[in-house]
Amino acid sequence: MKNLVIVESPSKSKTIGKYLGEGYTVVSSKGHIRDLAIKGKDGLGVDVDNNFEATYQISKDKKETVKELKKLAGESDYVYLATDPDREGEAISWHLAQELGLDESLVDRVTFHEITKNAVKEAFQQPRTIDMNLVHSQETRRILDRIIGFKLSKLLNNKIKSKSAGRVQSVALKLIVEKEKEIKAFIPEEYWEVEAEFKKKNKKFTARLAKVDGKKASLKNEEDAMRVIEGTKGAFTVSNIKTTKTKGKALLPFITSTLQQEASTKLGFSARRTMSIAQILYEGIDVGNGSEGLITYMRTDSTRLSNLYTSGARDFIEKEYGKEYLGSYHAHNDDGAQDAHEAIRPTNIAYTPESIKSHLTNEQYKLYKFIYYRALASQMAPSAFDKVTVTLSQNAFDFTANGSVLAFDGYLKAYGDYSSNKDTILPSMEEGETMDAQSVTPSQHFTEPPKRYTEATLIKKLEEDGIGRPSTYAMIIDTIQQRGYVTLAPVAEKSRTKFFTPTEQGELTTEKLDQYFSSIINVSYTKDMETELDEIAEGKREEVPTLRSFYDKFTPLLEVAYDKMEKIAPEKVGEICPECGGELVYRNSRYGKFISCSNFPQCKYTRSLENKEKEKPEPTGKMCPECGSELLKRKSRFGTYFLGCSAFPKCRYMENLEGERIVSKKDKEKSSSTKKTTKKTAAKKSAAKKTTAKKTTAKKTTKKKVSE
Repeated sequence: MKNLVIVESPSKSKTIGKYLGEGYTVVSSKGHIRDLAIKGKDGLGVDVDNNFEATYQISKDKKETVKELKKLAGESDYVYLATDPDREGEAISWHLAQELGLDESLVDRVTFHEITKNAVKEAFQQPRTIDMNLVHSQETRRILDRIIGFKLSKLLNNKIKSKSAGRVQSVALKLIVEKEKEIKAFIPEEYWEVEAEFKKKNKKFTARLAKVDGKKASLKNEEDAMRVIEGTKGAFTVSNIKTTKTKGKALLPFITSTLQQEASTKLGFSARRTMSIAQILYEGIDVGNGSEGLITYMRTDSTRLSNLYTSGARDFIEKEYGKEYLGSYHAHNDDGAQDAHEAIRPTNIAYTPESIKSHLTNEQYKLYKFIYYRALASQMAPSAFDKVTVTLSQNAFDFTANGSVLAFDGYLKAYGDYSSNKDTILPSMEEGETMDAQSVTPSQHFTEPPKRYTEATLIKKLEEDGIGRPSTYAMIIDTIQQRGYVTLAPVAEKSRTKFFTPTEQGELTTEKLDQYFSSIINVSYTKDMETELDEIAEGKREEVPTLRSFYDKFTPLLEVAYDKMEKIAPEKVGEICPECGGELVYRNSRYGKFISCSNFPQCKYTRSLENKEKEKPEPTGKMCPECGSELLKRKSRFGTYFLGCSAFPKCRYMENLEGERIVSKKDKEKSSSTKKTTKKTAAKKSAAKKTTAKKTTAKKTTKKKVSE
């Protein structure tokens, strides 16, 4: 029996093919094969007057793929759809079923959350039909994003020259802009601190002023600080020593959002880079026994771990660290978490990071180690600290010094590399003893404004507010940068931490959206929409009423904005058009900024901006589906960004930031020319075969006649 298995990723197909063995042909769709068409009313590909019926078309770069898949499906006895175990994966399976002419009620949908031999084999023993609730949820999200993306982007581009708007990206931009407003409106307030330095048994320690006359110290100016200095010129008395035992609870294993946040903070990886590397670890790497998945599916918001993993992890902990290091573990999922699969964890506890390091790149090793020890640490005992607070007093001024000593490392035995806990040891002291301060020093400070968002803190905020889904955060962050709405860079010299700062265009975009679309482009509405999408996925809500409710609210707002939003005139260059004498202005196109005549379309004079220093290609961690080399983020001559194969010119594969393949004009012409040449060659060969056949027949006949 011939079995065809379709997955999204080429590298994933190799790993799964190895596990299934003979009788199974595993191929890749290379992601989505189709999308909403760009036709019909407003080019939406959606008939809003007919229950939002969607029209799909095969993506240009997937026509040959679909053709080949149809051929393979026709030659197979059984077709399995084994795309990713989430809503997007379910939608891809549905699109494949429709295009390949498969019966959706009979299609064998297979899902697994880790690409290991046991998990894959078990999944193929439990196939199911396509979950249409998940498909409808994904389709509803796509239609919502298409309506807002097309209609709102067109409005903003026409009125204020902004490149795009989106249901979620615009809310993320709004958060950044609002934070900037808080910073600009912030008025710093002066305050002072006083520290006393002591020395006992050759060990120095510092105590800070905590209370004045039994109340929390609050020094507003230098005069207040000097009053403390004048009142603390004699010996200090140790008035209180407080010892407490505290525990540090083991951290939960990673989910998508916490992995992105922590990898940004601890490893310096962007959200996109983290997800790209995690994708490779999930799909499979050869660590000596052939390709196999090293981590479970990395798009999850559940902290649950399987009994199989926890049992193996606890055996490992007891053997490697000792029984006292075993802890108790309880998953805690936030409201709204999709508990379809596990937290992110290693698939095989025996594959310690150190044992497979030689098979991984440096970045793959760093991320795998991070995931491995976070999951392992979640099964371990809490750490224990002995904390000491010493109060040194003089003339109603109380200074405190704090010490902390790690009494038992617990989960830090595994996760210590990522912990900032450090011992602060104070010398031994007794209540009532006295000692002189070596110095008492005042220092001036000012209250600081709120901090701008980093990638980590923005993702945390999006998650807390229920905006978008963890799998979309990397794309949201990329989009607002690519549209020129924000910059991500250090705000101080020698700082490695990058913060989001809105550009003038970003602030203008948010201002106009607030003015005309505040009822739908806000945290609350976006969060409620995510809840409705979840309910559609669970079969608790119908998709059409959700879409109709949104559309009926959105359309009047759009009409008012077209009527009342002021159109901004193009920025003047300060030069005269050499062809007609009009003013030259800056304009934006899909290819970037350029210079044009203000009298367009009567005068069609244009020129490009002066060439700036060429940007260096940026690694992405994403692999080329054609040759397996890394894709690099590059800037085109038109000012737009794309992903191109690092093996260029040997491999000419390219795709846009949304993952859709780009075929250059040169390659199209070459392909067309090759097809024509192939047809001509085939025709010549066919003609030659016929001629040869005639000659051969004639010779045989002649020989036969002679012999007779």
